[in-house]
Amino acid sequence: MTDRQYTVLLYSDDPEVRDRMRLAVGTRPAGDLTVEFVEASDYAECVRLVDDYEIDLLLLDGEASPGGGLGIARQIKDEREDAPPTCVVIARAADRWLAAYAQVDATLVHPLDPVTTGRTVAALLHARANGASALR
Repeated sequence: MTDRQYTVLLYSDDPEVRDRMRLAVGTRPAGDLTVEFVEASDYAECVRLVDDYEIDLLLLDGEASPGGGLGIARQIKDEREDAPPTCVVIARAADRWLAAYAQVDATLVHPLDPVTTGRTVAALLHARANGASALR
């Protein structure tokens, strides 16, 4: 696999959460890929970025307010056949059933572990590059 640059959209209403997401992923979550980030702080901006740019992965804050990452994930999956993979950061592992309903491809739990986050993001991006279904 050749080294490729991917665009990851970070969504949270809290800039500190977006910073923690960015740091947990890093710019090279795997040896064969690099990541650049775009950020959205509200629902409308998130949807606009997905519509206007080539986004390879959505990393969404499930605790964002007033528009949570789970709702955004579900809307994008419902409205777009070419929806990018989605990973939602949730506060409680027990909320994974909500993530399944929202059709997200992966979940992470606050506080983010950099090793787990990097592996999850890399797996989702590799699956996208290979045209495979993402993690479930």
